[in-house]
Amino acid sequence: MTEHVWSYQSTSGHLAGTDLTGYKVEATDGSIGKVDKHSDEVGDAYLVVDTGVWIFGKEVLLPASTVIRIDPEDKKVYVDRSKEQIKNAPEFHRDKHLGDAGYHEELGTYYGSGGPFGGRPA
Repeated sequence: MTEHVWSYQSTSGHLAGTDLTGYKVEATDGSIGKVDKHSDEVGDAYLVVDTGVWIFGKEVLLPASTVIRIDPEDKKVYVDRSKEQIKNAPEFHRDKHLGDAGYHEELGTYYGSGGPFGGRPA
């Protein structure tokens, strides 16, 4: 049951169709990079974050449910995970993992209620 992981929280302020590309991404303990790509697809919404120098040359895929607030004025997306939690997520390779159901299941479990951090209630 990882479907809810791939949907934005109703309280996040997300508006379908909003282009989040270039928005800064803030973890609970600091900045982790910028949105490089995102999807609003129902049941498969996510952010691909370019971490820049934080995790040199890496991108991370964050399910939409990790987004707790979007600030369009400051162009920032706030997520409810720490840098360490994001850094320890299953490794993401865009050409290999985008659209890969097995990877989505693994990531959904990691970030969802069955994951190592307990997730949030659905």
